[in-house]
Amino acid sequence: MQRFYLIVGHVGRLELLVPQGARLVQLRIKDEPEAEVRRQVARARDFCAVHGAQLVVNDHWQIALDLNCTFVHLGQEDMAQADFAALNRAGVRYGLSTHDDAELDRALSHDPAYVALGPVYPTLLKKMTWGPQGLDRVSRWKQRAGKTPLVAIGGLTPERPPGVFAAGADSAAVVTDIQQAPDPEARCRLLATACA
Repeated sequence: MQRFYLIVGHVGRLELLVPQGARLVQLRIKDEPEAEVRRQVARARDFCAVHGAQLVVNDHWQIALDLNCTFVHLGQEDMAQADFAALNRAGVRYGLSTHDDAELDRALSHDPAYVALGPVYPTLLKKMTWGPQGLDRVSRWKQRAGKTPLVAIGGLTPERPPGVFAAGADSAAVVTDIQQAPDPEARCRLLATACA
């Protein structure tokens, strides 16, 4: 599992930032027509293949299957709709979001490639039902997850990866800190180094 996990909302941003050191990148497209999602996923798949990066398609598992992508990320709501048997038959790996004990149990029952816990710190990305989870919960989640890799997400800045890794996380997912930076490319390099 790559220690630095970049999350972007558009293929153009993916193409800008993957060359800055991101080898694991999630394309999280919200509120776009299906044709546009397909266009961006196909472009991201090809770009990542050329640059030796692993693309993770957020939510759109059927499109990922159709376009021969190898990795998806599913939130709790998406898990209810997803065809895990079809994903498994196609050899598609999946990461699953978790926020509480019941969600973690449900996620682990699917034998995921990773589980994500968040938000670890306060986040500006979206309104969250859950408050900051904190490093103690990261440690507890890692104990419960065992050999399943744990991704920490939410409020991560260049100063915070050492703490989440010390607490037991295997990977640090970054969204807002890079997207809102005056120089996203430099910020991506800084975070890639901080996670290395």
